Amino acid sequence: MKKLLTLALALVVLAAFSGLGVAQEKKAEEKKPAPAAKEEKKAEPKKEEKKAEKPKVHSITGEVTKVDDKAKTVTIKGKDKEVTLDAAKLKKALPKTGDKVVAKYTEADGKMTAKSITAKKEEKKAEKKEEKKAEPKKEEAKPAAKPAEKK
Repeated sequence: MKKLLTLALALVVLAAFSGLGVAQEKKAEEKKPAPAAKEEKKAEPKKEEKKAEKPKVHSITGEVTKVDDKAKTVTIKGKDKEVTLDAAKLKKALPKTGDKVVAKYTEADGKMTAKSITAKKEEKKAEKKEEKKAEPKKEEAKPAAKPAEKK
């Protein structure tokens, strides 16, 4: 009886896998004509594709080394590079020289435009730690330990 069930199960599995193999062959044949259509698209100018692409947003964390209020530019020195950003489109006030900031920007046509410039969180954490240190700690009086009893 067990041999009969094992044989039936083997036939079902064989039928299932052979059906999948046939289905994959049909899909492969359908995909072959598609590359011919792509070759026609490659002949068209790529300028349209570049216009449709959105500029990638970059991020830099570092210290503000220079601020030019007239030109609305901010220079930030990160760990491995220094970047000058155009901050004309920012609604917030420009940071001050020496501030630690995180800036997000885009680069298009060789021009780096700031999307946002925010103060680095580490400074805020340091201020909170200083406030906690300034507060005196209250120690609760602990009762003395009882001496061990001898038997």
